[in-house]
Order: sequence, then structure tokens, then C-alpha cells
Amino acid sequence: MMLTATTYETRPVDEILENCRRLFEPAYRAAVATMPAEIARIAGYHIGWWDEIGRPTTLGGKAIRPAFAFTTAAAMSDGTLSRVQDRAALAAVAVELVHDFSLLHDDVMDRDYTRRHRASAWAQFGVARAILTGDLFMTIATDMLAANDVAAAQILTRALRALCRGQNSDLNFEQHQKVSIRQCMLMIEGKTAALLSAACELGAWASEASHTRMHLMRRFGMRVGVAYQMIDDLLGIWGDPQATGKSVSSDLMRRKQSLPVVAAMNSGTKAGDELARRYGDSRPIREFELAHLADLIETAGGRRWTERAACRNCEAAQQLLTEARPEPKAAADLLALTALITRRDR
Repeated sequence: MMLTATTYETRPVDEILENCRRLFEPAYRAAVATMPAEIARIAGYHIGWWDEIGRPTTLGGKAIRPAFAFTTAAAMSDGTLSRVQDRAALAAVAVELVHDFSLLHDDVMDRDYTRRHRASAWAQFGVARAILTGDLFMTIATDMLAANDVAAAQILTRALRALCRGQNSDLNFEQHQKVSIRQCMLMIEGKTAALLSAACELGAWASEASHTRMHLMRRFGMRVGVAYQMIDDLLGIWGDPQATGKSVSSDLMRRKQSLPVVAAMNSGTKAGDELARRYGDSRPIREFELAHLADLIETAGGRRWTERAACRNCEAAQQLLTEARPEPKAAADLLALTALITRRDR
């Protein structure tokens, strides 16, 4: 499932992330500092920079999307960021602002009480303030890009529209007894993959790449994003909570129509039909049923179908990257980042 890059020189992925973070975080903190003080306090708490009373913490995420933006910029130029660093930082900050906007609103919509093993922003500060903070994340992101290049802002707003459509589909799925695989794939492309796609396209924009190469990197990011969500869906059912930091019960207990579930329900098997009946039942799903539901999904082929689809998307991503004629060392970094987010033990 993991991409390989035998023709490229490779380096540790932690080094790639740390180098990108060193370039990205000062610019991100500067963007958050433009918010009103009370909202900036909530923003920094959500990001993981400090606790509820402002004491520093180290709970921030990996900043994967900024890393893809920076690394794409290097891959589409000469492998270094010195010439395009300012534009790459702008792209990286914009996509991460939108990512944090989406997380804040997702937590409210899903009523998720925790994020990064502590109270989510809405649970800590209230729904209204969490929504306002998310709105400001999005506003600053679009303003930053529009002030520099309308075309770049349009890349981001296209991703925003797709993200919102995908989120709306995800909410609608909760009311549907059966969802098609195509519907589920379109939801994934919007809710998850569109923003990673924009990160790669904006990285190519930062390097002043041709429209053809920008389009190829947009498609590369889309395939990587789809594979990432497929693996995330698998981990939501069969992952190790100690390794992933995520509960393996919430998706099934909420009857979430994740891709393995949808693939199983559309399999035409007895196990898939039984799963569909249980999902359509109004009785709450109990914890003792979770293992049986997971077995039904696996027996119906939902797990295997999703694993194979993730592999196909990874292979397509690698082909698209090759077509974009990347600088070899930066291309190896992109493949290392892809392998990081599409491996089974994260």
C-alpha cells in the first residue's frame, strides 16, 4: 500500500516535516495573531499551542497539508525553496487555516467532545465561540490569497466549496439506509481530498509551474487524499487506539457510512445484507455488538475492497507525480509524506 521511490534519494519523513514546520509555524502564528485576542486564544487552544488558560503545550498536529504545499513547491522548481519560500508559506498557511476551520466545525456538527485527548474547542469554550473561530480561520485564509493572487484564492475557494459539499453529503448519509459506492467516493473527494489537492496545486502555483503541471499536482493531491481517507476509514474500524489516538467504536456506534461499510452493504452478500439491516434498525448499537459488525464488514468484503482501492489510488498518485516531471529529491519527499499518511499503523 505504501508508495515507493526506488529511483529517488530518500530522507526520514520526520526530517521533512520538521523542515516544513520550521518554515511554516512562524507564518501561521502571525496569521492567528491578527485575530481578536479572545478568538486567537481559542484558535491557539484548538491548534494545540496552549491550554485553556494560555499555558504552552505541545499538542499540535503534524501539519501534513502545509508539508505537501512546501514540498510540492520544491518539487515543481529546482528542489529548493529559497526562491519561492514566501509564496509557499502563503499557500501552506492558507490551507492549514481552512483545515482548522473544517475541524472546528466538524467537531460541533459531530458533537465530538475530544480532540488530541482533551476537550474540543466547542466543549471547552462553547459552540458559538468555536463557530466564530472557525469562520475567522476561513476568512483570513481567503483574504491572504486574494490579496496576492486572485487565481490562488480561486484554487482555495474551489476546495472550500467541495469540502462543504462533501460535509453535507456526509451528514445526509446519516439519514440514508443505503449509500452507493459512487456517492461515498464523491463525498470523500470533497470532504477530505479536496483540501489536500488544493495544497498540492497551491504548492505548484507557488513555484510558478505551468498550468499543466499545476493540474497534474492537483490530481496527485486528490488521489493521495482519497487513499488517506480510505485508510482512515479502515483504522476507524480495525485500528489500534494506542497507535492512532482514535476510538474504534464511535464510527460504528454512530452508524457512520464509511467506505468499508458502504462497500460491504453493496456487496450482495448475506453478511452485507445483515449489516444493512442492523444499520437500518432504530435500536442503539451497543458496544458488545461492535466486533460482530466489524466481522460482517470483513466477511462481506468491505475491508479488502477498501484496501485494494487505496492501493489503486496510491499507484495513480505516483503516476501523476511522474508525469509532472518533479525535481527528484523533492519528489522523494512527496512520496515519503504520502507513505506516512497511507500506512496502516499511524
